[in-house]
Amino acid sequence: MFNASENNGLPRLSTQLNYVSSGYKPPNSHEWGPGVRDVYAMHYIIKGKGIYQNRSGEYELKEGQSFLIYPYTEIYYYPDPNDPWEYVWIEFTGEEVAPILDLTSLSADRPITEKAESDLSLYYFLEENKEKSVAEAMRMAARLRTLLSYYVEQFPEESLSDKTDYVQQAKDTILKHYWKSTLSVTDIVQDVNIERSYLFRLFKASTGLPISTYLRDVRIEQACLLMQKSNLSVKSIANSVGYSDPLYFSKVFKKVTSYTPTEYMTLTEKTIGKEHSSRTHGNKL
Repeated sequence: MFNASENNGLPRLSTQLNYVSSGYKPPNSHEWGPGVRDVYAMHYIIKGKGIYQNRSGEYELKEGQSFLIYPYTEIYYYPDPNDPWEYVWIEFTGEEVAPILDLTSLSADRPITEKAESDLSLYYFLEENKEKSVAEAMRMAARLRTLLSYYVEQFPEESLSDKTDYVQQAKDTILKHYWKSTLSVTDIVQDVNIERSYLFRLFKASTGLPISTYLRDVRIEQACLLMQKSNLSVKSIANSVGYSDPLYFSKVFKKVTSYTPTEYMTLTEKTIGKEHSSRTHGNKL
């Protein structure tokens, strides 16, 4: 872990977004307040439990949750005596802080989050260069902005969460690129541009399927459509839906449909033949 670090002597380029200090608190009986601070202070609980109180109420918090101290807001927090919390914290100021926080579910009336989808403590470990240069001030502000971006992403303000449909973005990527044999789940995650495990959870909750299975099913569905509408060979169909190996394609196709590609094509030809015969017979009548 690391010790608390102050930005004494670290130049502040502007009042937009400024890193002040950060640190790590091991499990112990440390408590603070009641009192107020003149900075914003975000805390992320690594393990254990604790209580946070402010004007809006009392909150029991545990591993994976965060709480935010707002400037000049009276607060009091302390660890659970039986399972004291272990946490990291970071302090910051600036005119840009409020607009950023408005993009999250955090507010002065509810300054806590639910459990994070991923371990956010990693982004609190800002190893400060003691040179105190302008360049270092820029880097610290950039790292702080990265940390806050994860809060915007994982705890969006309600109206924003409705606007960003990550699952649909993943589906759109699959429909656009399923024909590429090189398309991987990693490519899909990178295209959507959110944390991997977070997208996995959203996608599974929405579709009931892992992304890899959904990709496979889209490819097989497209293969079935080609078999119904064309006279392409199995090899050509396999290449057209993202399978460079026709034998592997045949294996996957049978697993999904219970038919081999050849059996499905024969079945499709018979069905089309019957429909054609029926239409012809009907016209004669």
